[in-house]
Amino acid sequence: MKVTTLCFLVDGSRVLLALKKRGFGVGRWNGVGGKVEQGESIEDAVVREAVEEIGVTLKIEDLTKVAVHRFAFENCSDMEQECHVFLARQWEGQPKETEEMAPQWFDVSALPFDSMWPEDRYWLPPTFNGKRTKGDFLFSRDTK
Repeated sequence: MKVTTLCFLVDGSRVLLALKKRGFGVGRWNGVGGKVEQGESIEDAVVREAVEEIGVTLKIEDLTKVAVHRFAFENCSDMEQECHVFLARQWEGQPKETEEMAPQWFDVSALPFDSMWPEDRYWLPPTFNGKRTKGDFLFSRDTK
């Protein structure tokens, strides 16, 4: 099982989502994040991914861990993930588009769920309302 990260930048009632432009999850809005590399802590991976994907610098002490979810895909054990989710309310730099992601601010009450991962509509609203979440999600084989 891969260990992965997600981070959502939060500014008042707005949250930064990024449209995935290539690779796994292409065409979906999501937080920034990715695989934890060998020898890297989960928090270090969040910081690295934020720079790579949207050009902002996060500090570990500004991250709030809000969820741990396991994502599995029917008949695809190599795609299983344990995903550690964080919120950041402080960062350095302005989010910018890269080859991988196109960031955009959304009001928390108007998230584009139809263009996000199907399970996001269930766990993101409580998360943005201050609840910690933990879940196991199984996707059909054709969900990508």
